[in-house]
Amino acid sequence: MSKRYRDEDDVRVNQSRQFGASNKARARTKDRPDYSEAQSAKIIEVDRGRVKCLLVGGAATEVIAMKARELGKKSVVVGDLVSVVGDLSGKEGSLARVVTVLPRKNSLTRTIDDHVNDERVIVANVDQMGIVVAAANPEPREGFIDRALVVAFDQGIKPIIIMTKQDLADGTNFLNTYKELDITIFKIDKASDLSDLSDQLQAKVTVLLGHSGVGKSTLVNKLLGDERRATGDVNDVTGRGRHTSSSAIALKLPSIANNSSTWIIDTPGVRSFGIAHVEPTRVISAYPEFTEAIKHCPKNCSHNEESCALNNWPDLTPQNLARLASLRRVLSTNKSTN
Repeated sequence: MSKRYRDEDDVRVNQSRQFGASNKARARTKDRPDYSEAQSAKIIEVDRGRVKCLLVGGAATEVIAMKARELGKKSVVVGDLVSVVGDLSGKEGSLARVVTVLPRKNSLTRTIDDHVNDERVIVANVDQMGIVVAAANPEPREGFIDRALVVAFDQGIKPIIIMTKQDLADGTNFLNTYKELDITIFKIDKASDLSDLSDQLQAKVTVLLGHSGVGKSTLVNKLLGDERRATGDVNDVTGRGRHTSSSAIALKLPSIANNSSTWIIDTPGVRSFGIAHVEPTRVISAYPEFTEAIKHCPKNCSHNEESCALNNWPDLTPQNLARLASLRRVLSTNKSTN
């Protein structure tokens, strides 16, 4: 039988052997564990059954912990604020326990394989989402950016677009679709000066989201100034990137004026990013430029029919037409994942 690491809650004590047969009928206590001495921590990495967290307040001690059994298998993600007990020394071989996950201010969630009930939370408690696409190799996809923007706007996360590999293609025409949305856009390659991007990240928790092969880990390494993340190439046959990051990880970036709250979360490259878990009304709210026109739509309008008020809206600029096409794509393929 395979060996299994146990949480202390798993340990069973044979009462009859320890206290004698006369104690067999003793009622089980209803007292709950006392976590009044628990400390707050921030989850910076999740690896199978163990998590790495940073104690909040005082010395910034990194602690390895396991999750209390009652929290469940998928209860903790990078960015979560939690309560921990046990050995909080951070010494090699020490082990603490996560006992509580504090309420999240937001979460970045995707739907898997078109199943509305199969949601995966990627990270939690972020201020900013860096949507990373490559100018070429692999080619950028409007659908991916559209869905990422929907989730960002729905969760109150500020989106920025980072286009990499500018040495391979220009990408301006592709990005024109988004220039009217008041979204900050960065166009970079391996030789670019990242000062402006670094300034944008200051005093924020930023998650990087993108397909495999777009250069997220390369970007993280350059921002950090060292080779902390493995990098890879794009498959010449499929045009898809190879996974080089197997799990999300929060990394502290060099900060201006000793700011200690500048973090970047690198995530594994996504092959799919569904938004079937986001209600259509919430999808529409992610396109604020159409708010006024939609007020004149007929009841239960799908926004993709002849009677839709958007068809005759006088303010449809070329950019807004592109955005309208984006809205209709997302609404009609809300369960699409590419």
